[in-house]
Amino acid sequence: MTVEVKHYTAEHLSEIRQLILDIHVEVRHHDFGLNNEFNSVERFGERLTRYASRPGFTAAVGWDGDTAAGFAFGITLGPESTWWRSMITPLPDGYTAEDGQRTVALNEIVVRKPWRGRGVAWQLHEEWLARRTEQRVTLLVNPAAGGGSVQAVYEAWGYRAIGKQQPFSDSPVYVSMTRELA
Repeated sequence: MTVEVKHYTAEHLSEIRQLILDIHVEVRHHDFGLNNEFNSVERFGERLTRYASRPGFTAAVGWDGDTAAGFAFGITLGPESTWWRSMITPLPDGYTAEDGQRTVALNEIVVRKPWRGRGVAWQLHEEWLARRTEQRVTLLVNPAAGGGSVQAVYEAWGYRAIGKQQPFSDSPVYVSMTRELA
């Protein structure tokens, strides 16, 4: 199945903000039962606002007719990025040096239940990445999500685990993954 993917920048966040928040609640709270403070709509909304305020923020929303199937968004990691500061696993010298062109972080990719298992997440991911100019992409995945199946999907998409990090005191310990881009 394919969806029509529309792309947005921070300038367009007001058009899609409520949609992203609604999908977050539907998927994270209702489907997956992640009803904790870290996943609250308020905290997620704060993170969304912070991400959109940073250079290089872009979002992609997949549309099936007039219905949003899911979204992906992320930011460029600049020289002042805090992305790598919460690494638990030491990384090689220079691996975390950012210049605003090296790495894009995929902050979120969320697909609603009727569109899961139909290639929509892959399509959103690849079409979002197709407009990026960075050398690599990084993401965080909860290794417990789906009993490890979510991490396995990212591995099938070409990502490799590079270590663990906990970016917020009340967040899970995530596996940090990267993938080189053409």
